[in-house]
Amino acid sequence: MHDKPVFLTPEGRAKLEAELKQLREVRRPEVAERIRAAKEFGDTVDNAEYEESKNEQAFVEGRVLTIEKLLAHAIAINADHTMHDAVRLGSTVTVVVDDGEKENYTIVGSAEVDPPNGKISNESPVGRALLGRRIGDVIEISIPAGSLRLQVSSID
Repeated sequence: MHDKPVFLTPEGRAKLEAELKQLREVRRPEVAERIRAAKEFGDTVDNAEYEESKNEQAFVEGRVLTIEKLLAHAIAINADHTMHDAVRLGSTVTVVVDDGEKENYTIVGSAEVDPPNGKISNESPVGRALLGRRIGDVIEISIPAGSLRLQVSSID
């Protein structure tokens, strides 16, 4: 089975690497210590602290594996700041909505999505519609609430 590539900005890669380091060097030892301490209370059957610690250990190990897999399949998004002719991964796009309101979106890979901060996935309906567009282009996107009309006003 071929895993699909994960597009990451340098900042996104650094954030995942920092989380992985924290999980390996801080959380793993903390959880292991909690499990050891819970075992000292006696039998592990009907031991709520032991069960909770084992569940946390499973979460930490699962997250470690997920991040390792993301990083193994990561493709760097090079934000070449000299090319602003078309929207691509890593671009920050200013669009004008029908009502005249301006919105900014940064097109990132799915691992870095953060809509409240304007980071949208290249796989989202808006992100997909913006890719390849140029300043002045008008796009209409079908969304659950109907349709959305955007005009690209700048690309950084």
